[in-house]
Amino acid sequence: MENPEVIVSSCSSRDDENLYSYKGQPSICQELLLEDQLRRKLKFFFMNPCEKFWARGRKPWKLGIQILKIAMVTIQLVFFGLSNQMVVAFKEENTVAFKHLFLKGYTDRMDDTYAVYTQVDVYDQIFFAINQYLQLRNISVGNHAYEKRGAEETAMSVCQYFYKRGTICPGNDTFDIDPEIQTECFYVEPVQPLENGTLRRSAFNFTLDFHRLVTVQLMFKLKAINLQTVRHHELPDCYDFTLTIVFDNKAHSGRIKISLDNDIAIKECKEWHVSGSIQKNTHYMMIFDAFVILTCSASLVLCTRSVIKGIRLQREFVVFSLHHYKKEVSFSDQMEFVNGWYIMIIVSDVLTIIGSTLKMEIQAKSLTSYDVCSILLGTSTMLVWLGVIRYLGFFQKYNLLILTLRAALPNVIRFCCCAAMIYLGYCFCGWIVLGPYHVKVLCGFNFYNLT
Repeated sequence: MENPEVIVSSCSSRDDENLYSYKGQPSICQELLLEDQLRRKLKFFFMNPCEKFWARGRKPWKLGIQILKIAMVTIQLVFFGLSNQMVVAFKEENTVAFKHLFLKGYTDRMDDTYAVYTQVDVYDQIFFAINQYLQLRNISVGNHAYEKRGAEETAMSVCQYFYKRGTICPGNDTFDIDPEIQTECFYVEPVQPLENGTLRRSAFNFTLDFHRLVTVQLMFKLKAINLQTVRHHELPDCYDFTLTIVFDNKAHSGRIKISLDNDIAIKECKEWHVSGSIQKNTHYMMIFDAFVILTCSASLVLCTRSVIKGIRLQREFVVFSLHHYKKEVSFSDQMEFVNGWYIMIIVSDVLTIIGSTLKMEIQAKSLTSYDVCSILLGTSTMLVWLGVIRYLGFFQKYNLLILTLRAALPNVIRFCCCAAMIYLGYCFCGWIVLGPYHVKVLCGFNFYNLT
């Protein structure tokens, strides 16, 4: 019997179109040559970068770009994280400052217990906040200012929400109430004159009917500029603070809880000028971000090309197997040609390119989407570092560990599903039996009532 290898070696390598045409009746020589070429393709396709280099001298460009990208993306994330940290710190510090400015007798860490219990204290708290608002320029140590609409400064709104009609007689165990909520408001202009430095209650026709009162809400807007970024060679941002002081009397329990909410919006400053080297530092960072985008674009092109080649080889293998062996390739075998690591790298590259572009816009003060940029850059960096696991698989000991994790993953997921059923059952039981007596669950009830 003839040796197939001899037959393959004796076959001439004629036009590829004839060799790869599965139509008609190819000769035994052509079939063996097709099979040998496909086998070589498959063997080379499933090699790692090091094996491909030793086999054909093919340089591992994707591997080099991934190593460079890990360093660049991590450095980029660190710089942006330090900048974003200053933004978050400025927000939190302003919120704490506003609580000390506008809440009478406020001390740190008393948000859950800050409340009043007498009618006089309610009026004192309301007019204390109003007086502090009117004297803001003289008492605040920050660069806070009133919001302006045109040439006029916006006013503080003081609104009370109460039941439309209510007659409550606890002594007789009787009540007559209409639950429809009505609103009554008055406005305090920042330019309103003060008598002896304070605003008297008699200046407004403002009376609270505590039997029908639901909430009292003070709302006003302030502006500020974050100047601490200048010391770190970054351009400052402008902030809009929408402050809401709420007196919560929904429970009518004799305890009116007081809270201050701060809705913060970051905007581009309209006119700014900073002397010194800040502009140069901003330009250097934008050039670095541009290099990151170029590196990720190269990685995106190379990985996309590899995925396309894998899909083409998959189709070729399916056709060959069906034509020569009359066998259909299973879905799991077909998915072996689709490299999941490359897809993860492609997703990471897309997120990095979008996040880097957004970061450049933030540095140029054209946008202020810090949270969106943080999500994009953080997710992309996580995926980049997860991609390192693929290259650890080139070493035998690490590859054994990765294969073990891959085989155990389905069982781990099944275990988590079973454990989740037990946990959810315990949670619902504990929530109804023990929950009302626990502080954290009471906070959940309060949130539900607010919504």
